[in-house]
Amino acid sequence: MTVHDTSAEHAEFAPAEAWDAIAAAYAEHVAPGEQSLSAAALRLVGLTPDEAFLDVAAGPGGLGLTAARLGATVLATDWAPAMVAQFEERARTEGLTNATARVMDAHALDLEDDRFDVTGSQFGVMLVPDQAEALCEMVRVTKAGGHVLVIAYGSPAEFEALQGFISALQTVAPDFEGLPDPPPLEFQLSDPDVLSERLVAAGLQDVQVDTTQQERLMLSTGQEAWDWMLSSNPIAGIILDDVGVSEHDRARMRSTLDETIRNRAGEAGVAVLTAPLNIGWGRKVDDR
Repeated sequence: MTVHDTSAEHAEFAPAEAWDAIAAAYAEHVAPGEQSLSAAALRLVGLTPDEAFLDVAAGPGGLGLTAARLGATVLATDWAPAMVAQFEERARTEGLTNATARVMDAHALDLEDDRFDVTGSQFGVMLVPDQAEALCEMVRVTKAGGHVLVIAYGSPAEFEALQGFISALQTVAPDFEGLPDPPPLEFQLSDPDVLSERLVAAGLQDVQVDTTQQERLMLSTGQEAWDWMLSSNPIAGIILDDVGVSEHDRARMRSTLDETIRNRAGEAGVAVLTAPLNIGWGRKVDDR
C-alpha cells in the first residue's frame, strides 16, 4: 500500500494514526447518524442486490454497511487500520457475510481494473489531498457503464455544528479567526460545480450533483455536540491542541455548547443542526 506524504503541502491533513485514534468514537457518535443519508445516496445510483460495491475511505462503513444490507457484495477500504477493524466488527455483529474490508490508500487502490458495479465514498475522498488521483482510481476499478458516487459537505458557513464549535472556541480563544481561506480539505468540494468538474475530469459522463440533501444532527446536550465534533474528524482535536486550549477551557466550551443546544432545542428537547451536502455521481464511459 502506498501512503502519500502530505504533511508539507497540507498542514491540516490528519495522518492515518490520527484517524485510528478516533475510530471507536466515530463508530459510536457519528456513524449511526449517517445511515439514512447512505441509503438515500445509494438510491440515487440505483444499487441492486446482485452488484459489487466498493466503499473508498470508508471509515467504519457508512456507505458499505448500507450497501451490504441491501444485498450487494461489498469491499470497504480505508487507510486507517482501526477504521477497517470497526467496519469488520460492525459487519460481524450484523451478520453481514457479504461485506469485507481491507486497509488501502485511496490514492493507490490495490485492486484490478473494471471490478465493481458501483464505487462510492461518503465523507472520505472529499478529505484526500490529491483528489484527482483518488477519483481516477475510483473510476479505474469501476466497470464500464458502472457508477461512481461521492458525498461531500457543502458550504462550511452553513455547517451549523462546525460554526457552533468555532463560536464556542472563540469564547476561550478570542484570537482564533476561524477557518482559513481557502478552507481545509474537508471543503474542497463545497462548490457543487467543482464536484461536477472533477467527476467529469476523472472520466465520468452523465454527471449529476444533488444539493437538496442535508446532514441532520439530532442533539440534546452540549456534550453530544462536543462528542460529535471531536469524533468526526481529528482536525478538531488538533486545532484545540494547536491553540493551546486547556482542560478548564474545554469544559467552558462544552458549557457554551450546552447553552446553545438547549436554547436551540426549546421545548422539544432536541436541537436539529444541519449541514449542506453535495452528492455527485456519474457513469463510467464504455469505450469498447
